[in-house]
Amino acid sequence: MFRKMRRYKQQISMEACEKVLFEQPRGVLAVLGDEDYPYTVPLDHLYSDGKLYFHGAGVGHKMDAIRKHDKVSYCVMDEGYRKDGEWALNINSVIVFGRIKEVTDIKLKEEKLRLLGLKYSPDPQDVEDELKRYIDIEKNIDRVTVLELTPEHVTGKLVNES
Repeated sequence: MFRKMRRYKQQISMEACEKVLFEQPRGVLAVLGDEDYPYTVPLDHLYSDGKLYFHGAGVGHKMDAIRKHDKVSYCVMDEGYRKDGEWALNINSVIVFGRIKEVTDIKLKEEKLRLLGLKYSPDPQDVEDELKRYIDIEKNIDRVTVLELTPEHVTGKLVNES
């Protein structure tokens, strides 16, 4: 169903792909947008339990596209490195193909929001204070959307810019 990587000698292992997904803070989500034009949006993410999680508003172009068509791709790159004496940048890139859906289970939503907050906030108390705004008052939990991307195919490669 999915294509094999053309430049297979540059392919990185699944473990290396997961390291990029876990360590890097953001990537670009691609959806099938209005009039079937590709629509891409940069997002912060959490890689947890083999899935990717995102948070944001429950309305807008991205959400309309996801509700219409749940197949997406998500691309993440690391910061890269240069070998001693070389000018070329070496970058690990990962593309995840899969299906995305809204998390509706309140406990799972709370857990992933907390983990997302802890990934990006230097102060765990700030995370708890922010979560209380959404979770202690159950009617407010709908103000934030948590999306779960379940990978169907993951591919990664080491790109040398020379």
